[in-house]
Amino acid sequence: MKLHVPLSLTLAVLAGCGSHSEDVPEKPVVEVKMAKAGIADVTLTVHGPAFVFAREQANIGARITAPIRKLPVRKGDAVRAGQVLAELENRDLLAQRDEAAAAVTDAEANLQRLVSGTLPTDIERARGQVASTEAALKQAEKFYERRRQLFEQGAIPQRDLQVSETELAQARANHEVAKRALDLLQHQSRDKEILMAKSKAEQAGARLALIKAQLDFATIRSPFTGVITEQFMFPGDMAKPDAPIFTVMDLAVAVARAQIADAEAAAVRRGAACTYVPGDAAGTLFRGRISVVNQAIDPARRTVESWCEIPNPRRELRAGAFGQVRIVTAVVPRSVVVPLAAVQFVEGARKGFVMVAGKNGVAVKKEVETGEVFDGKVQIKSGISAGESVIVQGAYGLPEGTRIRVREAANQ
Repeated sequence: MKLHVPLSLTLAVLAGCGSHSEDVPEKPVVEVKMAKAGIADVTLTVHGPAFVFAREQANIGARITAPIRKLPVRKGDAVRAGQVLAELENRDLLAQRDEAAAAVTDAEANLQRLVSGTLPTDIERARGQVASTEAALKQAEKFYERRRQLFEQGAIPQRDLQVSETELAQARANHEVAKRALDLLQHQSRDKEILMAKSKAEQAGARLALIKAQLDFATIRSPFTGVITEQFMFPGDMAKPDAPIFTVMDLAVAVARAQIADAEAAAVRRGAACTYVPGDAAGTLFRGRISVVNQAIDPARRTVESWCEIPNPRRELRAGAFGQVRIVTAVVPRSVVVPLAAVQFVEGARKGFVMVAGKNGVAVKKEVETGEVFDGKVQIKSGISAGESVIVQGAYGLPEGTRIRVREAANQ
């Protein structure tokens, strides 16, 4: 049995088959921008968070306890080295100074009297004793001489002569003892008196110097040129050695104290160039030099503190500001570099990939190992060579093998 298919249906089927072949979509062509990998000297850096401190900072307090009488300056004022910051009550010290000065005058006068030869009463008494024993000796000598003559004439017995000899010997001994006593008083005792007088004069002078020093402490001066950043006391408050009155900072040179990861800190050296970028002004750079590299690692943060000293003549940097410090550790000459936009990084690693134009105008993915990122560029350690073209716009999310068309070359 034959089936007869209508011609109209046959034509419709054939027409449908023809329209299906025409609806197959062509592969898309993506327009991209490209740039060539170049050669540049790459500066290697390490970086870390940092807070700004003053190069010099001091909490200014009193060295004596006394009420504050006057404060010629206040918080926010600029001060010079040696400028008076505070005056304390000193009337009691002035009275003590006058008393000590009078004691010095008295002690020096007493010393001068002894040195000039004025003798004490004991020496005068000793001199009188010498004169008395000398007169007794002369009398004994005369008495002995008369008895000796009488004995020779046979007028007195020998016993009377011997008594006179004993009296003469005793008179001589008394006279010798008196002379020695006077000699001791005139030399040893006088030297001791002078020594004691000198000691008293020195003690009086030392006490006067102490009172004058305390008077100086009653006037409090700035130890260096800077700015008063804190004020803790006011006139009438009781100043004490354990309580500051002001805080003075010298911000002519600011110090950004950075925390560098201990794994990277080994490359940091004193004198290395550094830059500070404020956290609230990312486009601003302050250049300086490393002055301190701590020799100890912070056990909690596993960082090494490094100080970047920055000239700050216009006081643009303020103490306590937060930012980031970058420290130059080395320069690698003639490195391969590409624009930062060309690299798609693996999170948490120095690896990634770039897209390049392969044969037949399709995108090809190349793995790269990256290095330093600087000024919108990336150092390429391996993966591509200088002169190769990389996609810098249109590569994000672009599947490998996609047909591409170069819209324009990007300026590197």
